[in-house]
Amino acid sequence: MPKPLLPVANRPIMEHVLRLLKRHGLNETVVTVQFLASLVKNYFGDGEELGMELSYANEEKPLGTAGSVKNAEEALKDDAFLVISGDALTDFDLTDLISFHKEKGALVTVCLTRVPNPLEFGITIVDEEGKVERFLEKPTWGQVFSDTVNTGIYVMEPEVFDYVEADVPVDWSGDVFPQLMKEGKPVYGYVAEGYWEDVGTHESYVKAQADVLEGKVDVEIDGFELSPGVWVAEGAEVHPDAVLRGPLYIGDYAKVEAGAEIREHTVVGSNVVVKSGAFLHKAVVHDNVYVGQHSNLRGCVVGKNTDIMRAARIEDGAVIGDECLIGEESIVQGNVRVYPFKTIEAGAFVNTSVIWESRGQAHLFGARGVSGILNVEITPELAVRLAGAYATTLKKGSTVTTARDHSRGARALKRAVISALQASAIDVRDLENVPLPVARQQTARGSAGGIMIRTSPGVPDSVDIMFFDGQGADLSQGSQRKLDRVFARQEYRRAFPGEIGDLHFPASVFDSYTGSLLRNVDTTGISEAGLKVVVDASNGSAGLVLPSLLGKLGVDSLTINPGLNEARPTETGDQRRSGLVRLGEIVASSRAAFGVRFDPVGERLSLVDEKGRIIEDDRALLVLLDLVAAERRSGRVALPVTTTRIAEQVAAYHGTQVEWTTTSPDDLTRVGQDETTIFGGDGKGGFIVPEFSSVFDGTAAFVRLIGLVARTQLTLSQIDARIPRAHVLKRDLATPWAVKGLVMRRIVEAAGDRFVDTTDGVRVVETDGRWVMVLPDPAEAVTHLWAEGPDDASAQALLDEWAAVVDSAGR
Repeated sequence: MPKPLLPVANRPIMEHVLRLLKRHGLNETVVTVQFLASLVKNYFGDGEELGMELSYANEEKPLGTAGSVKNAEEALKDDAFLVISGDALTDFDLTDLISFHKEKGALVTVCLTRVPNPLEFGITIVDEEGKVERFLEKPTWGQVFSDTVNTGIYVMEPEVFDYVEADVPVDWSGDVFPQLMKEGKPVYGYVAEGYWEDVGTHESYVKAQADVLEGKVDVEIDGFELSPGVWVAEGAEVHPDAVLRGPLYIGDYAKVEAGAEIREHTVVGSNVVVKSGAFLHKAVVHDNVYVGQHSNLRGCVVGKNTDIMRAARIEDGAVIGDECLIGEESIVQGNVRVYPFKTIEAGAFVNTSVIWESRGQAHLFGARGVSGILNVEITPELAVRLAGAYATTLKKGSTVTTARDHSRGARALKRAVISALQASAIDVRDLENVPLPVARQQTARGSAGGIMIRTSPGVPDSVDIMFFDGQGADLSQGSQRKLDRVFARQEYRRAFPGEIGDLHFPASVFDSYTGSLLRNVDTTGISEAGLKVVVDASNGSAGLVLPSLLGKLGVDSLTINPGLNEARPTETGDQRRSGLVRLGEIVASSRAAFGVRFDPVGERLSLVDEKGRIIEDDRALLVLLDLVAAERRSGRVALPVTTTRIAEQVAAYHGTQVEWTTTSPDDLTRVGQDETTIFGGDGKGGFIVPEFSSVFDGTAAFVRLIGLVARTQLTLSQIDARIPRAHVLKRDLATPWAVKGLVMRRIVEAAGDRFVDTTDGVRVVETDGRWVMVLPDPAEAVTHLWAEGPDDASAQALLDEWAAVVDSAGR
């Protein structure tokens, strides 16, 4: 169904919009149509019933927000015009918006509003005069610097069409507005008061119904208010023994029998029959639906012409399509989607997992792919659906590389993933148990993508399902969103029998990896230096690569904890710390040059110097940076903006420069792919060796480090001692999801005239060089703060000052 035709209080959203236009004297309207255009035209016709003049502009292909309006230029070229979305429910004062536009002499006026969660909208910043300073489409939490968003309502002068090319996809905020601002044209933002809801999700659709019934939005409701909040339309039959607890709406010619109970925020459409004993709460029921005896509907949406038989139960968040049959005593669990024309058999139990609701996020991906508790949040069924969705984003016949860590849970889930990929016409190369960097490197060798399943770092009962692109890097934000959409729609591709994918087990994976590593990373001087190193494999898969690698390097090495331990596929912070202390003791007693400790999947690396002292991860980043920059003397190093600015001094001293990135690993990877990049790291043990790979690779960093130490003839403690001490402090503050956007706006406002960097989150730089960074967490109701000063006390004072700003906004 086209979104504009979705009924809210039994009237299509677009009809509410057209009535709003009419109230403000805007009677001539052009409707741009594309998806299921005939349904829109058939419903509204020429607008005569509404007392308006409607005409239609057809898009043969998607033209974008500006291209579709350009398509209607012929009807709009004579005077200023207003653009409004047909699927957003609003009661804004359009008359005041138009007056503002005329007063300012604007070419374009963008109607803005404030929302608690700005992620799905375009953020807009205006100056004191109302002039637009900046647009940002669909930001990540790291890019949120305001809660003022673009509603897609515009007042425009016809000259704007000069900036829109015909018959090609063009967007207002992505293409046209930036060009107008570049040329200094008058583009203004009007912050509207009132109600606005972009009805794009199940949650927002149900919320819009509730808001209309609660009177939060000024729209016309057809019918009579029998008692406060209880609306009944013409011709409806409601038995006196039916229980009605408003606010609710019962459509025309609906029939509600004795003993039925209809509760808050329920909308019953036209010609709906609600039998005795039925219970409806926060349910949205479209026209011509039969609701059988003793059935139970909670927080769900039911499409038109559907029959719900006796004692059926439909749970919160479920959506039933048009013309379905839900059999007697069947149960449709929460968040299930039942597509149109389907039959659910009597007594059936239809179930899918509720994903990530506890984390307060509507999308699958967190910081480490798709993560959750094994067999609670991440089940084999979920793994199958995820893999099916991923396969659907790839071409039939593509190859996907799969891998896992040494845990039993990862092994079981990987088998489910492989089956789903093959059933979706994807060939699979299964590496089985390999270190994460090996999985990435092998994926980049001729695969369209990869899937790695591992135990979540530090959380033994959780797993991460990680998705890679064809380069072995984490999926980009755009690709994650695409996978999200396919998964949410549950529209998975299935292969015909002759298209089922093949399964291969490649041979000599570790030899291939180590051979490539030694060819690409500089190992000159290692065999002559006579170095002795201690390597802790942490009983993880990193130990699988080390035997062939260490022999070829020509170093005197002692490997500890080399065997795989299925019972311990990850380690807690305390276990890691005690492992490093033990490593330090062995390094000192054996008089080794240094010691390294891999994480269990070989992605990250921790260091111990020749005296057995632990070099903390943030210092290890500076030590490696100093070594690499001193040897290369040019190029760029990729570091996240949370890194100490001492890194800039170290890099500059050796003639290199820092490229600051967001805290997202895929952004570090992007910079790591540039041919001028010589090094990258995140300060948490993750290092990028660009001559070999653009992703974190503990083994590659180890080989690079041995070569650097061998050639410099300096010890790690000597290098560490010559680098100034950093004073970066971090704090996490609980922040409700609903105020995250407000928090970021308050930070920008509080910054005043100070320099503000929005590479990721908001970084405010004081005139004396001290800085604080505020970053909303993408997966949890938390805001992260970092501060750096010349000493801990000044950094602490800065942290306290800005934590108070965050707290005040969150109250």
